[in-house]
Amino acid sequence: MLNFGKGICYSGYREGQSPLKQIYPTYNQILEDLKILEGKFDYLRMYDTSQHSQTVLRVIRDYSLNFKVMLGVEPQGEISNPNCPWGGLHSDEEIEINKEKNYQQLDQLANIANQYQDIVFALSVGNENTSDWHHNLMPADQLVNHVRYLKNIVSLPITFCEGTYAWNHHCQKLADVVDFISIHSYPLWVRKPLSEAVDLNIEDYKMTNKQYPDKQVIFTEYGWTTSSSGQMIAEDTNEESQKIYLEAIEKWAETHQVIMFLFEAFDEPWKGSNNPLEPEKHWGIYREDRTPKLAYQLRRLK
Repeated sequence: MLNFGKGICYSGYREGQSPLKQIYPTYNQILEDLKILEGKFDYLRMYDTSQHSQTVLRVIRDYSLNFKVMLGVEPQGEISNPNCPWGGLHSDEEIEINKEKNYQQLDQLANIANQYQDIVFALSVGNENTSDWHHNLMPADQLVNHVRYLKNIVSLPITFCEGTYAWNHHCQKLADVVDFISIHSYPLWVRKPLSEAVDLNIEDYKMTNKQYPDKQVIFTEYGWTTSSSGQMIAEDTNEESQKIYLEAIEKWAETHQVIMFLFEAFDEPWKGSNNPLEPEKHWGIYREDRTPKLAYQLRRLK
């Protein structure tokens, strides 16, 4: 059982930086970010084993910062997915190459986790890779194999991070082998108004908890963007609504001792389309320049 604490998803990419370009935040930029988050959050979630993640772990160790980290991988697609609007097609040859690369990623994940056993508290074998829109679509059965493989080379708890629908419809075998269930729940993406948002999160939690009563259920993503280019209820995507929503859901999490990773720490301008209102760019509780949005302007340390 994981101990209760407040979690946040952290990617430190600033203007001009991007994992796609392999231009990563510097050591000092990461230190600045973690100093902002320290005392407000106990857990960090990171999505890959890139230079960025490795520098984060080094900074935490060098400065004895009070964080534990969930570290994950992004599997390369093993199913060609024509349903993905931004490129999910993979040739048979590419899929065979991806299968080999995916196990190499797991080896790297294990090596880093074993090197930082004092900081890394859990591992994830993927992020939303069984959702039918994903560009790196994976068979759930193959992710079962990935969990089993990883368990042979690490002693840490292992999970997979996915939306509630997937967990409750086609990830049952995966649920059997992971150590805890990690759900994603976003009221804005299903166009729930602010007044119904927290109820949706709670419903997602209760539904998953009911289906898997012997597993701890946590949220590895929830959040509220402050901008929208039309996919959401536009009048709700602002800093005032973000503040109201976060205060309410965090109160529920504290009361019920449910671990929740807020998505996310800082706005990331590299994400999504070129539209400046693109919601993917604006999920942070801090702007890209590291100034706090309304929800965290008056937050004190825990």
